[in-house]
Amino acid sequence: HAGVLPNALRVLRVDRPNVHVALYNLSSAEQLEGLRQRSLDIALVSEPPVADDPDLLGFQVLDDPMLLALPEHHPLAQQPTLRAEDLADQEWIGVQHRQNCASREDFISACIRAGFTPDIRMEATEPFTALGLVASGLGIAMIQKGLSRNAPPGVVLRDVPWISFTTPLWAAWHRINLRPLVETFRKVLTEPVSSND
Repeated sequence: HAGVLPNALRVLRVDRPNVHVALYNLSSAEQLEGLRQRSLDIALVSEPPVADDPDLLGFQVLDDPMLLALPEHHPLAQQPTLRAEDLADQEWIGVQHRQNCASREDFISACIRAGFTPDIRMEATEPFTALGLVASGLGIAMIQKGLSRNAPPGVVLRDVPWISFTTPLWAAWHRINLRPLVETFRKVLTEPVSSND
């Protein structure tokens, strides 16, 4: 997600080169439960713990804008300006994130607000699959800007700022910290860093 985790791990390694880190790919609900059970120290989730959660705290670390992913030979790929009506009759690949069930509905709502309803012909369970389908010429999709460096050959990415749709990311942790290293890593994740984008 836009390098949030790798960047934080790099900073942590400078201060603590011998620290052991185990990473798990879990849904947001599984991660929050892991924090409650104390089997996880920090979680990166698409939906934060509720504001009055007795055990957990969260902090938004990213609000990633979206880019339009087009097959490189698509007629819109080289068009200088894209408008809502250009996207209305296209075949879309929806991305149904397993961590955020509302993401599909949020995407459709953002398109409707922009002036068109997407014709979703395929669904991918994660953005890298969607990018592969786009590269194969099977449709167009919206992808987080933070993943743009991972776009495969055959995909053209375009800004469409008039679609107000972003992908948020929160760090979450237990209110009672039992390990100083966890607090150090939490600060690395939640303190703003300068970006050279």
